[in-house]
Amino acid sequence: MQEQDVEKRIRTKQNKLKNMFKNIDKNKKDLVLDLIYNAAFMAVKLEDLSKYIKENGVKEEYQNGENQFGYKESIEMKTYNTMIKNYTNIIKQLTDLLPVEEQGKVEDEFDKFSDEVC
Repeated sequence: MQEQDVEKRIRTKQNKLKNMFKNIDKNKKDLVLDLIYNAAFMAVKLEDLSKYIKENGVKEEYQNGENQFGYKESIEMKTYNTMIKNYTNIIKQLTDLLPVEEQGKVEDEFDKFSDEVC
């Protein structure tokens, strides 16, 4: 996959998220923008990992020495599991930064955004 394509996908997701936070308090803007970039980056990487896992499965064969072999969780699956936890935490942080009256509206949009990822 081309690096330009990945960057374009990140920017697209970043713009969707920025739109949800266009009315955020100016004092929180810098924090929100950093979290938005990280969420967009992880969303794209999670999509790529998910595609790989669907195509190749969740385990891989290993061999240690002559007689020790078997299957283990793939590195992609481990990475996905770690990243999805971090992604969920960032989405929670972003939601918590919103004024209470806007949280319900944006949570619905986050659900749509996250459905694209998971």
